[in-house]
Amino acid sequence: MNIEIWSLGKANEDFIASGLQYYFQKTKPWNPVELVILQLPKKALTSDVARTKLQEEELILKKLQSHHYLVLLDERGKALNSVQWSQQFQQCMNQGVKTLVILIGGAFGVTDAIRNHARQCWSLSNLVFPHQMVRLIVAEQVYRAFSILNNSPYHHE
Repeated sequence: MNIEIWSLGKANEDFIASGLQYYFQKTKPWNPVELVILQLPKKALTSDVARTKLQEEELILKKLQSHHYLVLLDERGKALNSVQWSQQFQQCMNQGVKTLVILIGGAFGVTDAIRNHARQCWSLSNLVFPHQMVRLIVAEQVYRAFSILNNSPYHHE
């Protein structure tokens, strides 16, 4: 199963990029993970929140394929601990999911259309984090989940 972390927004700061590469390398022996940054063209940028969300929706739906299993990260989603993340990944692998997509929505959230396409909706925390930091947290949690599945000593309960 491939894992793609989709994130709306700009490219990573160097320290985030380094952290992402660190966790992607550690996860690679078990499972490939890739970050996909979705950016609206500069000419499309607007201060109109509703319009921005619709433009982001179009960008996401254009990229979404039938073999993608979409998990939306949202503050209103289900809070899972690290063991539950690993269990969800195992279930997806058991079901033959080809590509698991973990979507980090835009600054204003996502539209109902995107929410309806999501197979699951998870919350990382009640706290609010910058999008780039969320990318790093998700990369670490993916690594942690696979270390749990592979009985690595990284995760301690």
